[in-house]
Amino acid sequence: MKTYKIIEGLEQRYNQYTAEDRLVWKTLFERQMQQLNQVAHSSYLDGLENIGFSAYDIPDFREVNERLRKTTGWEIVVVPGIIDQPNFFNMLANKQFPSSTWLRKMEELDYLPEPDMFHDAFGHMPLLTNPTFNAFFQEIGEIGKQYIHLPRIVEMIGRIYWFTIEFGLIQSGKELQVYGAGIISSFGETKYSLSDVPAHLPFDVKTILRTDFDNTVIQDKYFIISSFDQLLASTREIKDELLKAINDVSVPK
Repeated sequence: MKTYKIIEGLEQRYNQYTAEDRLVWKTLFERQMQQLNQVAHSSYLDGLENIGFSAYDIPDFREVNERLRKTTGWEIVVVPGIIDQPNFFNMLANKQFPSSTWLRKMEELDYLPEPDMFHDAFGHMPLLTNPTFNAFFQEIGEIGKQYIHLPRIVEMIGRIYWFTIEFGLIQSGKELQVYGAGIISSFGETKYSLSDVPAHLPFDVKTILRTDFDNTVIQDKYFIISSFDQLLASTREIKDELLKAINDVSVPK
């Protein structure tokens, strides 16, 4: 997948969104909320309200940043697309979330090859208002920065990111709910992830670090956390397991 260089001073050109852009946002927002009101974790739904998102307005990042800085100290930084790993981890470690500002077209509502603003904003940003979740997010950035010179270890960190921040499920009482941004922002994957078709596995750091994934297809397995506290606490084990992997002669350095 193509990565882009960070462009200093890049901004969201809010007044350039078209009528189609606004219709795309409204259509996606309303369609997702029909599902998410029943199946998304309460922390996400609370965050959606706290951050001020609605179907009728494309998020203005200036307003989003005002709210985030006051609550959790995070901020949104505009990027042209998927950025390289060193910059990505460095931004997370500094409580900065990289986001694109372009929106998919009406004919691309169900799938596009790389994340757009709907995924970045609707999928990720509401949970940036949750202190425990974004502490985990920041810690992943710190760990990634530390090992950025070791490709195999970075790949393992990417698996943690993928199966939690992007495609994580959470057990809330008797209900299985969604919180990962890749699920939250996908109409089809929201339904599919909670169905009886894919494997639902207990959250286990050792297993996730050694589980490959395909980012071009709908997932066939999901890992379930019991709480965001469990997620944050797991960073200790993640660090321990990565050190073991580094010392394992079978893992390329």
